[in-house]
Amino acid sequence: MALTLTARRTTAAAAAGLASALVLAGCANPSEGGTTEVAATPGGKSTIRINTSPDQKRVRTGKVDSIAAQVPERIRKRGTLELVASAGSAAPLTFHATDNKTVIGVEPDLAHLVADVLGLKPHINTVSWENIFVGLDSGKYDAGLSNITVTEERKEKYDFATYREDNLGFEAKKGSGLKVTGPEDLAGRTVAVSSGTNQEKLLVEWSKENEKAGREPVDIKYYQNDSDTYLALQSGRIDLYLGPNPTAAYHAATTGRTEVVGTYSGAGATLQGLIAATTKKDSGLVEPLADALNHIIDNGTYAKVLQRWGLSDEAVTESQINPPGLPRTNK
Repeated sequence: MALTLTARRTTAAAAAGLASALVLAGCANPSEGGTTEVAATPGGKSTIRINTSPDQKRVRTGKVDSIAAQVPERIRKRGTLELVASAGSAAPLTFHATDNKTVIGVEPDLAHLVADVLGLKPHINTVSWENIFVGLDSGKYDAGLSNITVTEERKEKYDFATYREDNLGFEAKKGSGLKVTGPEDLAGRTVAVSSGTNQEKLLVEWSKENEKAGREPVDIKYYQNDSDTYLALQSGRIDLYLGPNPTAAYHAATTGRTEVVGTYSGAGATLQGLIAATTKKDSGLVEPLADALNHIIDNGTYAKVLQRWGLSDEAVTESQINPPGLPRTNK
């Protein structure tokens, strides 16, 4: 399997992945009754209906005793898997259903599947982005499933079990005429990004690269929440918003007011970024998490979850523990 995974990380493979849009890209219309329709394939006419109601009818699976036995005793005795995700609304990753209370999305669905395999009840805590890591550090939470990218810097403090590809999306006002393929396309542009994320790191590196090449730097802006960011985008105060491609594509598809004008691997041009379940270093939980993820990949429930949220294009063939991540200097 190692040769296959290495081959996927060649420059050519990365370029091909960046050229294609996620399955959510395209026209879509929100419908009543707790469902939203989005394109089933990039640019395709067929659609899938996403359930946004509190009654999720989640894909479930059974306990695997041999994997459950690997879970640290303190967690087994507690009976719950304390998971943490970002409180920000980030459809289709983690967001609230139409009742504004029930946490739904691809991340909660995968969390339930993993907990099923481990024989535990999932308890999903939603906090601000920075408090995800504070809670993992203190032992308050067992694992984070919140679109967390594997990075070399984070690997010093955390262990990772991968479960999805990480692609970033540049979102612009619809009809902007902008296209983003590299740093030069952002020279002199005003771009919003969330603080403390790997997309911020990418943007800072691109800005430095522009300055070294004699081009204008990127004018990086930070907003308190997505609603403020999108208001700035519509009013022309910013040119672009860089965030996770699934959320950018979902927003563009369901509002019709924005468009994804470029995608990029979350780990740079020569390495496919990966999203992972994140635990405190040496907590003893990463191995059973990876085994649980590989079990749901093998039994097909993983594919069903990604398909129901329109994210099949981000599927991985296996969960890896602590693979190469976003380099410290991302060029």
